[in-house]
Order: sequence, then C-alpha cells, then structure tokens
Amino acid sequence: MTWTNYIFKHLIPAWFYSFQRNFYMWSDLMAGDYEGYALLPGDDPYTECYEWFWASLSMDETYPKKFLDELQEIVDMIDQNKMKRG
Repeated sequence: MTWTNYIFKHLIPAWFYSFQRNFYMWSDLMAGDYEGYALLPGDDPYTECYEWFWASLSMDETYPKKFLDELQEIVDMIDQNKMKRG
C-alpha cells in the first residue's frame, strides 16, 4: 500500500466517519434524543449518551500503515495457499 492510498483510502475516511459519529452523538445529546443509549434496564439514557460522547472524542480508530501492510501480506499468502487457514 502506498502512502497516498493509506492516507486517502484509510485515514481520511476513518476521520470523517469518526467526525460523523461524534456529531450524531453530540446532536442526540443536545436535542435530548438519548433513549437509544441505555442498553441495560438500570442505565440512565442521558448519562450513557453523555459518557459515550466524551469517550468517543478520544477514540482513535485508525491503524498504522505497517500493520495494514502486514495484514495484506498474510491475506495474500492465504489466497496463494502458502499459509493454512485456521
């Protein structure tokens, strides 16, 4: 994977997806639409939405280029039957 592909096909889409999710959580928090955030019967929907929003700001869902290159090598080896599955 070239650096250009890494930036334009992995980093930028991951950043936009993260921004979008954070915006939706923020808008749910501001509009009072946080009913879907309570998973367990005893959970407070507002608190869950609030905590998920603030936690999501520090999440980093991008992978290093080296990791993705090594993963692609493993996939290629499996496709070429050089490595056994499972």
